[in-house]
Amino acid sequence: MGSAVCAHIAGNRRFVTICNPSCAPSRLADNRAMTKTILLVEDDPEIRDLLGHFLTREGFSVEAAEDARAMDGVLARVTPALMVLDLMLPGEDGLSICRRLAGQVPFPIVMLTAKGEDIDRIIGLELGADDYLPKPFNPRELLARIRAVLRRGERQEVARATRRLRFSDIVVDLDGRVVETLEGARVTLTSAEFDLLACLVEHPRRVLSRDQLLDWTRGRSADPFDRTIDVGISRLRRKLEAVDPQAALGITTVRNGGYILSAEVERVGP
Repeated sequence: MGSAVCAHIAGNRRFVTICNPSCAPSRLADNRAMTKTILLVEDDPEIRDLLGHFLTREGFSVEAAEDARAMDGVLARVTPALMVLDLMLPGEDGLSICRRLAGQVPFPIVMLTAKGEDIDRIIGLELGADDYLPKPFNPRELLARIRAVLRRGERQEVARATRRLRFSDIVVDLDGRVVETLEGARVTLTSAEFDLLACLVEHPRRVLSRDQLLDWTRGRSADPFDRTIDVGISRLRRKLEAVDPQAALGITTVRNGGYILSAEVERVGP
């Protein structure tokens, strides 16, 4: 069929070359990809169009947005399988978007970052992004990373089908966000309290700092006077103690360290 157009993305510029037919749409673009929507948030129209056309040729449905406001509009009507997010956006930047969406959306995020900006990549990953790709990059590398993140998510979905964890006489259903005793008594928790408990049961016998817990549950770092986590843990203990005192005792304070769930955690069937 002749040659295909390929490109390297660098900053706000694109470098287009004529490549051999191996750069044509991949044979890996199958019917499964056709059902997946990619949300592409990129302010540069040339890069946005180039990547949009490329991903469409690879079998994905693409929704494009030039900034955070347009992204919110797309998310109001579509839940994508994955979002590709450029960190250097006008107005609300990519890091702020990551912080705002952390723990609130069911889809993974792949960041596009400027070459050499390690701190942005580190912060982005800590805020919940699933992968990053520094500019300049070849669109085929972005495609490979998208597919890898989606495959990882599919494996995690299978694992989550049995994500019911038990410690002491407490059973935590991570998918249903339900906590109850072995006898079936429901423990009513707020969303924030459940998020704290989920962090503890998913990382048992490991000291979790207040910074980590705040980042994982709220998507922001703690300042020296922030007592959000301490208050949440106190409330969580009281509610657990009402139905299982031993479970409450399992959440231990580590001085100058944070908190640890010292009890043994095991996976239970549905």
